[in-house]
Amino acid sequence: MNYKPIIVVAGEPNSIFLEIFFKSKKEIKLKNPLILIASKELVLLHMKKLGFKYEINSLTENEINFKSLDKKKINLIDIKFKFNKPFDKISEKSNNFINKSFNVALKILKTKNCSGLINGPISKKHFLKGKSLGITEYLSKKTKKKDVAMVIYDKKLSVSPITTHLPLKNVDKFITKEKIYTQVKLITKFYKENFKKKPKIAITGLNPHCESNFKNSEEDKIIIPAITKLNKKNYKVKGPFPADTIFLKENFKKFDVIVGMYHDQVLAPMKALFGFDAINITLGLPFTRISPDHGPNSSMLGKNLSNPQSLINALKFLDR
Repeated sequence: MNYKPIIVVAGEPNSIFLEIFFKSKKEIKLKNPLILIASKELVLLHMKKLGFKYEINSLTENEINFKSLDKKKINLIDIKFKFNKPFDKISEKSNNFINKSFNVALKILKTKNCSGLINGPISKKHFLKGKSLGITEYLSKKTKKKDVAMVIYDKKLSVSPITTHLPLKNVDKFITKEKIYTQVKLITKFYKENFKKKPKIAITGLNPHCESNFKNSEEDKIIIPAITKLNKKNYKVKGPFPADTIFLKENFKKFDVIVGMYHDQVLAPMKALFGFDAINITLGLPFTRISPDHGPNSSMLGKNLSNPQSLINALKFLDR
């Protein structure tokens, strides 16, 4: 059988990801096998502490034969990681481990036919250290793909911020007509390729109520001209809409995607509406990259209480 395995990078070792990975593997059956990139020693210890039992099918990063993959076992590429205890505080000690995990994953994705990449959460403070705003931008640099976009996808509604993990005081400096064009094009391509449809897209303003009662508002000089140009190119775009009303049910149900100007402008209402049922997809990379819509959640580490639904959704999306 010609498998297209799903590559899974565990990410921050002191996070809830291995717990939700074990739970997801137990709950769903996939057509394609998974390849987990993680510390074998840590995986075995987490399984023991959390009460899961899976056999390990050990792989090497240089000799991966897809025919040897086993869907019942955990197909594992071992990345060495020194640790004192299985559930510890997040620190920079895991940085080399995480970076090597991504390097191994990117090498496989470049040379093998895979369904895509799922990565567990990382600590922006400790791992990225200001060099990248998020994993979206980190992978953009790694793959040398400049035009990328973050989409938080749910079949009922998706959202996409023009700027991601920026301080609010800097947001207006990074909103451009070109960025809005690129984002809408990437989103439209994604919906056409995956769902055979041209999406209906709403675009928010930046200022409260989209008010333009002052000179040089972003709505007047950037957002409205971008929308006008996109409509001339036959994209299904409307706006700008005030962010405080576009997420009312009678408004958002008219659209497939809401594009906002900054991260929490669209992610906060999205999570209020759908919880953690959505998945984070990076558009514009040479492969499909998805991250479950949660962070390391160190306060829940080792408690065996975390909900795996977002990872389950990510796995199902890539296993179609």
